Amino acid sequence: MRDYYHIKINLPGGIASPGYLKDLLSAAWNANVRKVRFGSRQQLLMTVHYEDMRFLESDFKKLGILYEVNTDRRPNIVSSYCGEEVFRTGQWLNASEYHSVLDSFDFEPGLKVNISDSNQSFTPFFTGNLNFISSPEPHFWYLYVRLKQTNTVFRWDRLVYTNEIGRLSKVVEECMLDEGFNEESALKAAVNERIRYVFLPSAQELELPSFSLPYYEGFNRYESRTWLGLYRRDEEFTIDFLLDVCALCLHTRVGEICATPWKSLVIKGIEDQYREAWSNILGKHNINVRHAANELAWQTEDHNGDGAELKNDLIRHFSKNDTRTFGLCFGIQTRPKSEVFGSVLIRKRPLLKIGQLPLFSVYDLYYTESFNPNSRALVPFEKGLFKIHLPAQLERLCRRFNNQRSRDTLKTMLSEPDEAKTAVRPVKTAHQCPDCLTIYDPEFGDILGDIPSGTAFEDLPASYCCPTCDSPKTGFTAVELARYAQPEPA
Repeated sequence: MRDYYHIKINLPGGIASPGYLKDLLSAAWNANVRKVRFGSRQQLLMTVHYEDMRFLESDFKKLGILYEVNTDRRPNIVSSYCGEEVFRTGQWLNASEYHSVLDSFDFEPGLKVNISDSNQSFTPFFTGNLNFISSPEPHFWYLYVRLKQTNTVFRWDRLVYTNEIGRLSKVVEECMLDEGFNEESALKAAVNERIRYVFLPSAQELELPSFSLPYYEGFNRYESRTWLGLYRRDEEFTIDFLLDVCALCLHTRVGEICATPWKSLVIKGIEDQYREAWSNILGKHNINVRHAANELAWQTEDHNGDGAELKNDLIRHFSKNDTRTFGLCFGIQTRPKSEVFGSVLIRKRPLLKIGQLPLFSVYDLYYTESFNPNSRALVPFEKGLFKIHLPAQLERLCRRFNNQRSRDTLKTMLSEPDEAKTAVRPVKTAHQCPDCLTIYDPEFGDILGDIPSGTAFEDLPASYCCPTCDSPKTGFTAVELARYAQPEPA
């Protein structure tokens, strides 16, 4: 039986030049690697047989390529640069600004660092320990800090100047990792004693956009050029395909290839005269594009086949049942300390163990507060599900999201009084299922459930379920039923 090594190469900001990527991939090919992946922190991942590892290490040393083996002590810097221009949102943040930030790092961070445009929803905001988010003030950034081993995020009381981000990050990292400052006020005081940097007071609260994942695959026009998004269902890209991509980039003067947190690639700046050449490369390697949008909205852990397999099973269920998932993104977590991005989180955990060996596994379903994937607050939905029951419960959660969004929209539409409408007078209280909106009215009871009229909701048995979708009684919410007062005759 062969042993394998997992190799990780950071691509700061998710950006790689075609020449650098070509050299890196050629070295991997010489070490008998045939496929690579891109991680959720926009890094390059590959698996190498132990007998080929010495060849790869030799070539990487000659090329000056930094890498890690079976570890992740140096997390990659994540940035929203992959969506810059193609998902244009910001006013002052542009390509040169991103590069200025990345150039300010003269070290490899041991903390997770995120660099984000505040107006986009393509990349996560708060999955890092140091989360820099563009502010309304040109060239200044909010900083939100998440301490190690915690889920709490707090705002730095200063806006940080673009060219100071690297210096400040280094000092914050030293205070947190080397000196053990793990409390907000103590960390701020320690950092401010050690460094002077250009800043503005951070008085205004950050306003984030509502989440909407843009479609990031296929050929798409922007301005006078085209960008190409590449997604692979198994999350693997063959090296011979990527080498052709690098060669065409160099030939057509495309200077950068961008990895995304969705484990895909974005290639910007394709000129119209080369559009056919790009199509030919996709055809040569049988690369399909234009997958369904609900398939693109998933994140799984790096180096994890179980998560990818479960994702594909659930996508097939959604397709078969024509389930609406617009506005949601999903994360699958099979390891306790891993982190995935999503408004719906599926956590796998062992039900029984013998020593460290899990015998049976179950799944817990969570969703984030207000179904915003950038929220750090998780709300439990169902726990202890067997795999066979997971698709139906996940579909039920999707219905809850859609119904909640419909109710919120309706409330917004009705928030302003309309004098032309008749007056509304509440007459009684009923209870409503949050998933299918079925109402239990004590005046009528539940004929199908043998509940006679006049039975109060509180007197229903604990085992009572929604007659439409089987949601439990405990999930019902109180609502006021109203009737419209009839206008006086003219």
